[in-house]
Amino acid sequence: MRAVSVQARALRPTGENLSVTRTPRTLPRTAPRSGAVLAAVLCCALAACGGSGGSHAAETSSGARGSRAASPAVSPSPSAAPAAPTLPPAPGGAVPVFSHGSRDGGKRVALTFDADMTADQGPRAARGEHFDNPGLVETLRRLKVPATVFMTGRWAEQYPDQARSIGADPLFEVANHSYSHHAFSTPCYGLPAVPRGGARADVERAFAVFRRAGVERVVPYFRFPGGCHDATVLRELGPTKVTAVQWDVVSGDAFAKQAGPVAAQVLSQVKPGSVVVMHCTRSAAPTTQEAVERVVPELRARGYEFVRVSDLVGAGAHQPGTP
Repeated sequence: MRAVSVQARALRPTGENLSVTRTPRTLPRTAPRSGAVLAAVLCCALAACGGSGGSHAAETSSGARGSRAASPAVSPSPSAAPAAPTLPPAPGGAVPVFSHGSRDGGKRVALTFDADMTADQGPRAARGEHFDNPGLVETLRRLKVPATVFMTGRWAEQYPDQARSIGADPLFEVANHSYSHHAFSTPCYGLPAVPRGGARADVERAFAVFRRAGVERVVPYFRFPGGCHDATVLRELGPTKVTAVQWDVVSGDAFAKQAGPVAAQVLSQVKPGSVVVMHCTRSAAPTTQEAVERVVPELRARGYEFVRVSDLVGAGAHQPGTP
């Protein structure tokens, strides 16, 4: 991929910073290591976000509220399904962070898919590059797998018919993945930063795009691009009343060449209450559909039930100190 793309390797965990929460993502073993080349690859890669939700900030933010019941909240979309549950605000009115459900609530797992789109990818889509994945969506429907799609505003603008189709299907729910897919704290895998004080506007702009496009079943959940956030941005987003959703299972589907290793990675990490991060973009995650076709029957054979993120949030956050 060209270095002009500002988003793709955020799909994969690379590490964690305790002052700036970044969701770790495993970069491909062949990723260039030199400074200039690595920066270019990161810029190109961050088009398909995601990482590990087990970060320090995520644990302290949601763990502090683990014993409090989730509360219903009005969805930001006027055409949404019945109000989805949210976590109570963190101290000081900051946005709460959810990374996985209760480990004691039965064998339930939520598959989540990030639908990324950056400013430079619109022209690339016009030239024939695919940042959607209708085959994946149809596979989820065929297998009757509920899912939560974290959609950027730009993606909904580029693929409004698909955005409406996903939102109209009761199998799915649509959550916010920002408008721009820029970094909400830095450093963040080479992503350009949201302007200082502009985080709330970026999130609200995405919700506005969903409303204009007529997207239904929009839930008040937000996923940070790259999983990157800090205490400052959590406080800034407090007035939006969203629950930030991270993850505890990294699929590794970003730029994967084979579905087998992706499926194996998911199957080796899933626990009761897990939130799995995957991607809904053929360009950056071409093997995801096949990986899902392998993961779903195996997890069902192990006794797992597939649910949406709202089902896990409604059952309560994980308890402090629970891995």
